[in-house]
Amino acid sequence: MFYLEYLFAEVGRRPGRTALTALGLAVGVGLVVIVGALSAGLDDAQDEVLEPLAGVGTDLSVSRPIAVPDDDSAAAGSGDPFERLSGPEQRRLQRENREHNREFNFAELGEPGERFSEDSFLSTELSFPTSKVAKIRDLDGAEGAAASLTLNATHVEGVVPEGGAAPLGAGAHGPGGGGFGGAGGFEFESLPVSGVDVRKPDLAVVTPDQVTTGRYLSETPKRARGEAVVDLAFARQNDIGVGDETEVAGEEFTVVGLASAPLGGDASNVYVELGRLQELSDREGRVNAIQVRADSADAVARLEDGIAERLPGADVVTAADLADRVGGSLDDADDLSSKLGTALAVVALLAAFLIAALLTLSSVQKRTRELGTLKALGWRQRLVVRQVAGESLVQGAIGGLLGAAIGIAGAAIIDAIGPTLEASVEGQPGAGFGPFGQGDITAGSTDVVLGAPVDVGLLLVAVGLAIVGGLLAGVAGGLRAARLRPAEALRSAE
Repeated sequence: MFYLEYLFAEVGRRPGRTALTALGLAVGVGLVVIVGALSAGLDDAQDEVLEPLAGVGTDLSVSRPIAVPDDDSAAAGSGDPFERLSGPEQRRLQRENREHNREFNFAELGEPGERFSEDSFLSTELSFPTSKVAKIRDLDGAEGAAASLTLNATHVEGVVPEGGAAPLGAGAHGPGGGGFGGAGGFEFESLPVSGVDVRKPDLAVVTPDQVTTGRYLSETPKRARGEAVVDLAFARQNDIGVGDETEVAGEEFTVVGLASAPLGGDASNVYVELGRLQELSDREGRVNAIQVRADSADAVARLEDGIAERLPGADVVTAADLADRVGGSLDDADDLSSKLGTALAVVALLAAFLIAALLTLSSVQKRTRELGTLKALGWRQRLVVRQVAGESLVQGAIGGLLGAAIGIAGAAIIDAIGPTLEASVEGQPGAGFGPFGQGDITAGSTDVVLGAPVDVGLLLVAVGLAIVGGLLAGVAGGLRAARLRPAEALRSAE
């Protein structure tokens, strides 16, 4: 009991030194809390961007895109993306769109001067049988898989010209190409549309969580055949609302919901039931993308290898790939926090420990008479060390609590300010070009409000660091005090 009374009496008898030591530790602890809160806020901001794209690191997107060479060729300057493809890729694309070839003779459309209207579905990705979905779903580590089909619904109309005109599309890139090269006066519309498996909405290219107005497609394919979910930006641009009718290649669909596609996700203008789009596009039993969910983050790499074996030429996009494509000020701030911020917190904490140690040693020097007298009265070395270390321990605890308060206040200020950072995602190279369609990953940017959530565990760790710092400083000072001999007290007497 005497020890505790004496300990707290000594701490209170020197308020200046106690306050200075506690404040030094508090600054280091407060900085650790603020940097930790900022780091957590940046992680939350990145999760907000990536969460709609991947389920906590366990979702994969599988497709077979057409590869566009990176090197510039003579064809690259012609402005025709089809000509940039290699010969094998041109033939693959021709086979993929053979039922919807944009080349046709005007003579087949009617008499000169008559109006014509044609609809077709084009793709820049190679399709594969729906049976591949079951094979991928059976892979070790796969929790589920769902297929989708993304195409460009093209509509062209105009007046049949007089005889002798070239076939529509021939001037673009020769027979059988997948592009469009019509003469003047034709009206051309291109509408990206995706077919989703309504039985697995959580694995679809658009999920129920992304519906901002209205509802998602019906749960059964039969009921969902005439329904559509429309992209929110496209709906605003074209004044489309829930309950309106929208047209896809001449077929009417009732809009049941409006959805906002996530940054970097698959973005189509219209989403319909998969089977219905397969029928309209004459692609029964064919899909061109599979969304796969792994049963754990550890299974992702194993699934990638298995998918490559089951589906040669497949392009697999994981959550890590999407995270690598996130840029902008959000990414810059995250790098700054992880590098400079952490280093700054460590330096501040080490400086606080050093200040506490120096102040303790200085205090021991000034208390030579007192500590020497205690040894002359019979105190053993361990009692002297315990006394000095105990005083520093109390000062460390005070500094830790004060630092926690500083950290919480700093985090609250950041929350109140709500700084806005920009997150941008680059488009996937080589996927989607010209009028045929869009890439798997849609480029864009979005603003994210940065918060600074304070974790209780982080507070406890920070306070613990301050206590440990005070204890280490006290032990260092106590060991020095323990080496004092009683004669020192007499020599220091006034």
